[in-house]
Amino acid sequence: MSIAYRLMYRLGFAPWDSVLPGELMAMIEGPDALAPGRALDLGSGKGGKAVYMASHGWRVTAVENVPSAMREARRRADKAGVRIDFRPGDVTRLAELGLEPGYTFVFDFGCYHGLNPSQRSAYGRGVNSLAAAGATLLLMGFTRPLPPVTRGVTAEDLLAHLGSGWVLEWSRPDASRSTSAMNRAAAAWFCLRRSDRQA
Repeated sequence: MSIAYRLMYRLGFAPWDSVLPGELMAMIEGPDALAPGRALDLGSGKGGKAVYMASHGWRVTAVENVPSAMREARRRADKAGVRIDFRPGDVTRLAELGLEPGYTFVFDFGCYHGLNPSQRSAYGRGVNSLAAAGATLLLMGFTRPLPPVTRGVTAEDLLAHLGSGWVLEWSRPDASRSTSAMNRAAAAWFCLRRSDRQA
């Protein structure tokens, strides 16, 4: 999957990076917004969403394994005048990044759905090692395969890979039609909350 994304970034084809989803905006500045804390942006791409969160008082760590995307993300952060902890790395190997646990918000805009089952389990272990008790995970994923994504995402799949310490708060189809791929792959949003007592 990394090779596919590197190629798409090299070709200048990254329509997902121009999207600022309403679901994220609701979490950050809606009537029931989360209190600003530490946010972990997994598969942060060119950094638009990380910059948005940092601009609203969040202490953001952005993980991305495509160097060209991270270079652009750093440029965007500098232009916006915000500080972001950029970490080049693999979302399935979060333990290697030396991150301090205690993230209250984990955000994933189309990263998890590109992982195979063993990678999803590794992703889950990494998230569990870093998320605080009571943390929120907001994730957008394709529910139908669409190359290079070979497996759709379901609530059951997420809970299986994250473990019993998480509860599904809500899920719903994406209504934004932000990209043609999101439309064709029946993109959906999943919001999970970590239980107060960590498993």
